[in-house]
Amino acid sequence: VQLQAFGGGLVQAGGSLSVSCAASGGTFSGYTVGWFRQAPGKEREFVAYMRWSGGTAVYVDSVKGRFTISKDYAKNAVYLQMNSLKPEDTAVYYCARNDGSRGQGTQVTVSS
Repeated sequence: VQLQAFGGGLVQAGGSLSVSCAASGGTFSGYTVGWFRQAPGKEREFVAYMRWSGGTAVYVDSVKGRFTISKDYAKNAVYLQMNSLKPEDTAVYYCARNDGSRGQGTQVTVSS
């Protein structure tokens, strides 16, 4: 499977952005899917994940109430809606499956 994240960009602090992840050559079915991020000079950080089959999503404390992970069964896609963005949210965002599959990331830059 190939995962591709896209939709990043530059946004001012307080703004919103949505990133998407599509799977090709495979599906998310039966997996836990999620997002993580990595900022320059920092370790990779989990952001959010959810079971493709349903259930409660889990978020890192720093994004709770601001980010929402969602999925589209028909499009075989995962989304991350990011609101009230802060400069510290600046990072490359990656989507992944819990089998270790990970796609190329998309850059999110939040200006102050």
